[in-house]
Amino acid sequence: MNAPETTAATLPLASCVLLLAAGDDVGVAIRDLPAGTRLRDAASDPAASDPAGQELEVSANVPRGHKIALRPVAAGAPVHKYGQSIGRALTGIRPGDHVHTHNLGMDEVKQDYEFGTARVSPAVPAGPRPTFRGYRRGNGRAGTRNYIGILTSVNCSASTARMIADQFRGSALDAFPNVDGVFALTHGSGCGMVLGSAGADVLVRTLRGYAAHPNFAGLLVLGLGCEMLQTERFLDPDNAPALIERLTIQDSGGIRATVKAGVALIEGMLPVINELQREPVDVSELVLGLNCGGSDGYSGITANPALGVASDLLVAYGGTSALAETPEVFGAEHLLTRRAVAPEVGQRLLGQLEWWRDYASSGGGSLDNNPSPGNKAGGLTTILEKSLGAVAKAGQAELSAVYAYAEPMTSPGLVFMDTPGYDPVSVTGLVAGGANVVCFTTGRGSVFGCKPVPSIKLGTNTELYQRMPEDLDLNCGVIVDGEATVQEVGELIFARILAVASGAQTVSEELDLGQEEFVPWQLGTVT
Repeated sequence: MNAPETTAATLPLASCVLLLAAGDDVGVAIRDLPAGTRLRDAASDPAASDPAGQELEVSANVPRGHKIALRPVAAGAPVHKYGQSIGRALTGIRPGDHVHTHNLGMDEVKQDYEFGTARVSPAVPAGPRPTFRGYRRGNGRAGTRNYIGILTSVNCSASTARMIADQFRGSALDAFPNVDGVFALTHGSGCGMVLGSAGADVLVRTLRGYAAHPNFAGLLVLGLGCEMLQTERFLDPDNAPALIERLTIQDSGGIRATVKAGVALIEGMLPVINELQREPVDVSELVLGLNCGGSDGYSGITANPALGVASDLLVAYGGTSALAETPEVFGAEHLLTRRAVAPEVGQRLLGQLEWWRDYASSGGGSLDNNPSPGNKAGGLTTILEKSLGAVAKAGQAELSAVYAYAEPMTSPGLVFMDTPGYDPVSVTGLVAGGANVVCFTTGRGSVFGCKPVPSIKLGTNTELYQRMPEDLDLNCGVIVDGEATVQEVGELIFARILAVASGAQTVSEELDLGQEEFVPWQLGTVT
């Protein structure tokens, strides 16, 4: 006797799909949904006219993190997620359809910009005021690390700088436990440039910011000698670490002689820097850099909004939190202008986006040439969708200032820095601007590190965290797993920021990453 055929069970919609805003046309699959799976909102009225409340059948496989249609969308009509348009339907979309690049396209949304209409000042939480244990520098700023840096003025001195730094690897620093390391920061420019041009100004600001960074207790500035960008253009002795030395290869007698001299200078710094001690510092002296890389469909649901909670906590205490990656707020900029403390702050952000439109166009591209292939594999379809998830890192606080790339960030509160979306270039600008801690969210698995600033890596989903546990500091996937709320994970991130600022190592630091991720933004003419 044959066994009777069984009918697949209808699954509760809420256990499979996350709806991010009432009225959204799509939800995000929180598990793989094979074609033929039937879903129903158990709380809905069977007689309800709302299509989102009716039973639907998955028409094609929907990977976790990808979008599934909850209501019909006509061809050419906008598709909504987060309560905002993320593009237009390329074809008619039915409930249960997989919504991705085959049926969703970019749409140039015309925004009516408002300024200051959604300003929120996060309230200071009750209880003791947080502190971290940092290093107080002579210029009054607070560092979270105690490094010696070798900063190059020109690419011609890069190899020599690395040779000097290599002498302090392994057991060479065992006698100096309070020195976090010696490393070289090299770059591909410094000569063949037009001084006073936009490109030269960006490089000068970047090098100046690193030379004055409070995470350096000592600095050796190394040049060739004949380069266009001489060290006096970016080195301010009154705003630099207490210990600073300069060498040029030509004046020192060549590479071997320079290496010998550089090693001797750093050996003289080590005992002095080793004596420096951490002390309690108010939380308001933290400058947090916000960045994301290798994003996926969960980024705007878990790690980014949780980081936004941590950002709001820091801002409430008077600290600084910096959003960046201008091409990756394209399509969501109207949400930021509404939070601007003054119209000119919002207008400056819009001005930077206009610059980016021209910049991308002059290079044969456009700002909608995004997301990346990895982002799309993770469920992101258009730059509008990606940007709406990316700005969640900035929480709800009002926008107090907008800065140029590598410009010193002097205003407390939530600020914005104009940077590319390319992670090493973006974070280099944030660090040059003064960030002394970085939080970096990833859904695909970035292996980014950052020196001299610790970078806390936040995974968006549990599968990634289990696959790459030695490359991530925290699993924000517990939010979509139902094990914690966004608020709870945000508070956990804030506690981790304080611990790392006080000396706890990140996974990137354990792997000694970050020297090669110093990548100043290169603009302008090379002569």
